[in-house]
Amino acid sequence: MSTRDAPIFRDRDDAGRRLGERLSALTFRDPIVLALPRGGVPVAARVAAALDAPLEVFVARKVGAPSHPEFGIGAIAEGSDEVVVTSAADRLGLGSDDLEALVDDERAELARRVDRYRGAAPLPDLEARDVILVDDGLATGVTAEAALRSLRGFRPHRLLLATPVCSPDSAERLAAIADDVVCAAAPEDLFSIGAYYDDFSQTTDDEVVDLLASSRDRSATTGDSPASERPVTVAVPGGGTIDAALTVPASARGVVLFAHGSGSSRHSPRNRQVARALQRRGLATMLTDLLTQDEEREDLATGRHRFDIGLLSLRLELASRWLAAEPSTAGLPLAYFGASTGAAAALVAAAASSGRVRAVVSRGGRPDLAGDALADVDAPTLLIVGGRDEAVIGLNQDALLAMRTVREIAIVPGATHLFEEPGALDDVARLAGDWFITHLGRPAGDAPVHDVRR
Repeated sequence: MSTRDAPIFRDRDDAGRRLGERLSALTFRDPIVLALPRGGVPVAARVAAALDAPLEVFVARKVGAPSHPEFGIGAIAEGSDEVVVTSAADRLGLGSDDLEALVDDERAELARRVDRYRGAAPLPDLEARDVILVDDGLATGVTAEAALRSLRGFRPHRLLLATPVCSPDSAERLAAIADDVVCAAAPEDLFSIGAYYDDFSQTTDDEVVDLLASSRDRSATTGDSPASERPVTVAVPGGGTIDAALTVPASARGVVLFAHGSGSSRHSPRNRQVARALQRRGLATMLTDLLTQDEEREDLATGRHRFDIGLLSLRLELASRWLAAEPSTAGLPLAYFGASTGAAAALVAAAASSGRVRAVVSRGGRPDLAGDALADVDAPTLLIVGGRDEAVIGLNQDALLAMRTVREIAIVPGATHLFEEPGALDDVARLAGDWFITHLGRPAGDAPVHDVRR
């Protein structure tokens, strides 16, 4: 394709609209759109709106040559100390000290822009999410490369680069770092990104801030506003502590306490993905390690604690009391989300809660390990099982019959024990969210059994 035959975008808003149309044909898991400021922000705002995804900036900076700052010799990005250096630096004969001085200057500007655009707020959690990095165009692509390399360290589920126009060579090179590169136009003889826009005037800091504020307002209205996660500790008898991660969205309607399975932790990508989905529906979440660090080390060596349902349930009760005393969650109705052996701990703790736990959801759980406590659970309980997890289906069906409260079993077709199949965990998050929202405002009580096939 020659330059004169290339599509012309009216402006960045038009380019973002057309790029968003192309991306809307794809399927994403828990997407978030990250814009390379400044020019990438108007494009990304349109993409985020098309995908109904949150928008945030990810700041990267070109490192310019001495006396010629527009001539890029490298790039840096937030979240990483790595410097991407081009062959131009060698051709200019720059030594390591010269390059280090240039990089230091750009790091100062990078920090200024992060503070200007995001303030003290942290970057949203990107782990296990589909991250779409957007710029207004790629010529050499060195700034996008620095951003992509840094973003890999955040462990996204999938990392995409999307831009209205890019050179084929840059797209091919960056496809080795990103999982996919989406370009609306890729002309062979690309000379200037601005040639593909009728209006390619510079985007200002104020415009960036306004676009981000508008997107955050939209996310808050739809329940998609990224809430800040903060680390917390809960004291346990004997002088130890257990670690947790608490996220409380604005106007939270309840709080869900997570109990992970054996051999897992609060960092479980699957539980974190479900937690983010619940947060977008207005639910606070706390992902909790049920063992102290010393106990975790002992358990890794011996497996001694992972099936100690009594100990794990007591830790859940301690975490529940902590939430009741925490100002940001005090007064919110409480629910449990348990996975694997954590589901048994959740059911035992719910049975002992005297009605304080309003709902329980089990994902691939072992409710049979709750034993006689099943009959004492009065919180409405949803048991979610993979359709190919045959042994666990039977255990959950038996547990369903042993319970007297409101209870259902939901089978996710084609899913195995860990729900690793495409879309399976999305089904879990949807089912769990529906259950919590339905029951968190209701008192516990007896009700019939339901077997739900999804």
